[in-house]
Formats: sequence, structure tokens, C-alpha cells
Amino acid sequence: MKLPEKVIIKEVGPRDGLQNEPHQVSTENKAAWIDRLSESGLSYIEVTSFVHPKWIPQLADAAEVLSSIQRKPGITYAALVPNRHGLRRALDAGVDEVSVFMSASESHNKNNINKSIAETLPVLKEVVTEAKASGKTVRGYLSTVIACPYEGAISPEQVREISARLFDMGIDELSLGETIGVAVPPDVERLLEVLIPEFSNDRLAMHFHDTRGTALANISKSLEMGIHTFDSSLGGLGGCPYAKGASGNVATEDLLYMLQAMGIETGIQMERLLEAGELMESLLGRSLTSRQLELYRKAERG
Repeated sequence: MKLPEKVIIKEVGPRDGLQNEPHQVSTENKAAWIDRLSESGLSYIEVTSFVHPKWIPQLADAAEVLSSIQRKPGITYAALVPNRHGLRRALDAGVDEVSVFMSASESHNKNNINKSIAETLPVLKEVVTEAKASGKTVRGYLSTVIACPYEGAISPEQVREISARLFDMGIDELSLGETIGVAVPPDVERLLEVLIPEFSNDRLAMHFHDTRGTALANISKSLEMGIHTFDSSLGGLGGCPYAKGASGNVATEDLLYMLQAMGIETGIQMERLLEAGELMESLLGRSLTSRQLELYRKAERG
């Protein structure tokens, strides 16, 4: 079994982690947290989302957060945008990379974006075209690639069809979201057996939620199949506002522990990540769910 020598971890906590968080975090504290993340060796941080504040109130300060952070060379600071209006705001705020998003299932797409898949694709094409014309790389997110909370199982062929539409419009990378955390490794294998031959492992990333504790097992299977880019959220923060019961993303520090133990390089420092995790726990006033943070707290107490 040949595993990648190096893996890219893309930190999505400031956006995907906080978007479902009921406790409002101030702009100043978000920026301080992102600055702490920037000291950890991460090369990619998704900072915020330029969706309408009515839909995601926690991220209403997107432009302010982007302008407040202390940027470090070598780090991509990305943001999610839903349409051309959001894109213009993101470009004005100095975003490095633009992310667009949709679902592989019709029902989740309607609940998440309030549009059908057919209605969503031309909107995203406008965003991708304009972002590329502005010299930005573009990342696509495709949710519910294994299962949908409304429709059940989603076929790999359905995911392939929509993925092809996204790549045809010019995205540079596609993140495949296992939104509700029901997948097990054979599901991942079936999906990637269909997608990798068509799009190549270099253009695909995996985004696992850990609802049933299978995220790391699914990442291990993805590694075996040649995937080397993964999304994660510090402390396991997150969840989908439009997928009832979906818990947080796989915790960045738990993923990092597994990769380090497997001898896979990431360039990320565990101690700095845990310090950033402690900061967010203090800001939220509660413990986060990652195993590494729990061990860290116990070690500090002696």
C-alpha cells in the first residue's frame, strides 16, 4: 500500500466551523483566532463566507474579518461566495481564493441554496468566470456526495455528472463533502473509483464530517486511493445548518495526529494547533470535541 508522502490540510474552521455556532464570536476574536492558526504551519485557511447575513448571521462580518487578520506569506486565505455580489465583496476585501458551493442532491441544494441544481449551475459559472478573470483560483465544494438527509444514498455517477459540470466551468479543485457523516470506507472507495479516473486525485479533496466517528477511517481509505488534500476544522467545530443531525467536521488536530503517526508530512505544528484550540474554547465558553484537545487539557491538569 503506497501512501502520499505529504498531505495538505485545509483548515475550514473559521467558516464551516463557526457558521453553525450559536454563540456569537466578535470580529476581533475571530481575527485573533485566525492569526493563531496562521502560526501553526497551515498553508490554507478558509476565513469566512460572503453569503447574505440573513442566512448565516455568525459570518455577517466577512469583510471586516478578512481586513483584520495578520496575513502570513505562504498561506492562502479563502472565502466562500454564493453569487457575483458576494464575489465583488470578497474581491474588495482581498480574498486569495474563491470557493463556490452546491449539493449533489436536489433536495439538499434547494434547502441549502434555495435553488435547484439546474438554477445553481449558471450562477456559479458567473462567479467562476469573474473570479478567474480577476486572477483568483477557484475551489468548488460539492455536498452530500455519499448521502443526503432528505433523499438517502447518492450514486457516484450522479456525483460524477455534477463534478464534470463544475470542472468544465473552470474550478481548480473540488472538495467532496460527506455532509451528514454516514459514510464508511467502502462508500468512499466506490465514489473515488468513479471520480479519480475522470478527474485525477490531484484535483480532488475530501471533506468528512464525524457524526458517527468514521471520518478518520474514511480519510485512511482516501489516502490509500491517492487523495492527499483534506478539509478539517480545529476542535471538530462545525455542522451543516441545512442537514439536521450533522455534527462537526473531523478535528484538524485529530487528523494531524493520525498523519504524523503514519509518517506523512504536513508542515503543521501540533502544539500551535492545540493552543489555537484552547483559545477558541475560551471564546465559546465550552470544551470542543477533539480527542487531542481533551488529552491536552488532561496533561495540563497533571
